[in-house]
Amino acid sequence: MGWQSRTRTLQVFDTELSADTVEWCPLPQWSHVLACGTYQLQKGDDKTAEDSTAPNRIGRLYLFHCNPQPSFIPPLTETQRIDTPAILDLKWCHVPISERPLLGMATASGEIQLYKLMEPQQGTSGLECELRAELGPDRLALSLDWSTGRGESSDVRVVSSDSSGSLTVLSLGEASLTAVCQWKAHDFEAWISAFSYWDTQIVYSGGDDCKLKGWDLRMGPSSPTFTSKRHTMGVCSIHSNPHREHVLATGSYDENVLLWDGRNMKTPLNETAVGGGVWRLKWHPSQEHLLLAACMHNDFHILHCQKAMEGQDAPCPVLASYILHNSLAYGADWSRLPLSNSTPPSPQEPPQTSIGLTESGCHLRIQYESPTASFDTSLEDDSGQYVPDHCLLPQKRSAPDPFTSPVRDTQSLSCLMATCSFYDHMMHVWRWDWSPEEEQMTSEPAPSS
Repeated sequence: MGWQSRTRTLQVFDTELSADTVEWCPLPQWSHVLACGTYQLQKGDDKTAEDSTAPNRIGRLYLFHCNPQPSFIPPLTETQRIDTPAILDLKWCHVPISERPLLGMATASGEIQLYKLMEPQQGTSGLECELRAELGPDRLALSLDWSTGRGESSDVRVVSSDSSGSLTVLSLGEASLTAVCQWKAHDFEAWISAFSYWDTQIVYSGGDDCKLKGWDLRMGPSSPTFTSKRHTMGVCSIHSNPHREHVLATGSYDENVLLWDGRNMKTPLNETAVGGGVWRLKWHPSQEHLLLAACMHNDFHILHCQKAMEGQDAPCPVLASYILHNSLAYGADWSRLPLSNSTPPSPQEPPQTSIGLTESGCHLRIQYESPTASFDTSLEDDSGQYVPDHCLLPQKRSAPDPFTSPVRDTQSLSCLMATCSFYDHMMHVWRWDWSPEEEQMTSEPAPSS
């Protein structure tokens, strides 16, 4: 059976400053909340820009509410923007803290800042800075991760990596964020740090020295539990699989995604060349085999990792690619919001499409909506006429069937995504639909004789 994979742009938002991180809130009650962080090096004297750290790096934190239902276009509503130091990473805590969501932010000022999502005021929720901790002088905080990735941790901690090559583990108390330990982990920038979500005493790190390392906090940071040089360039993304114990995904400037079994870090389970440096990797919130990759110079891709995780030595097939960003693909995240499997088109609510454009001779038209700084895309033919959604069905990408089902016991899948790109300062919200070809064909009217 063939399978149809389709991506559709729902909204595009101009962040004004360079966008590098997006994160959907993972808590069910607040899964409609989306945060986006930006990073901008202010122009000025070259010497000043080189020698400075925080003063010339500015950022902005955006907060959005999303309603992805077909009757609401565009789905995002901006509810807050906060000027901050430049932001290099954002991560929501996977469990509520004092019954509220908590957002962690790694900044160019060398701080980890924690923002609490407060009760709605005048109909919208807002973020307030609750706690902050300095990692040390003359360094940029480059990444952070929570120990709560599987949503069941009582000992809430944060691990951060920084531009000095150091890692810091911080403990969250009732009214404090305190550094528990800090150590030199890499020779150059430590681009990424992450907890094992199955054993939160284990921390992984990757650096510009091309090394991937593991650390056991019970043994102290005097020496790593392993050091891998399997990546040939800087290691900049790591994500522990929250659904499958021991499985770890890593990405590098060497343009490869590696899958590992944490019990044997000498040789990876699998290697997949994706093109472009792999800046971020995200496992799907509920489907253990789906991996989202932000590939810098080569857009965003969804990989299916089932066969690799079962020990078969073959690259992970790419199920879908999102190619509408025009700059470095940096931030990417899956939403947990449920989507209907179909969005019937109507003249008042034209659907947005991002594949099949070349084959159908169509192009995207940008529709600006002032003064919200957001805009939508709709599909037109070469004469400027709107192309209805059903007319594109023959051009939809039909993928080979590299496995029995894309998701076990599931006939179709619809996902909402957010991605962002750097120099063009854009954030896109889009959906991915994956369905059996036969299922789709049965929904089409039979041709008249």
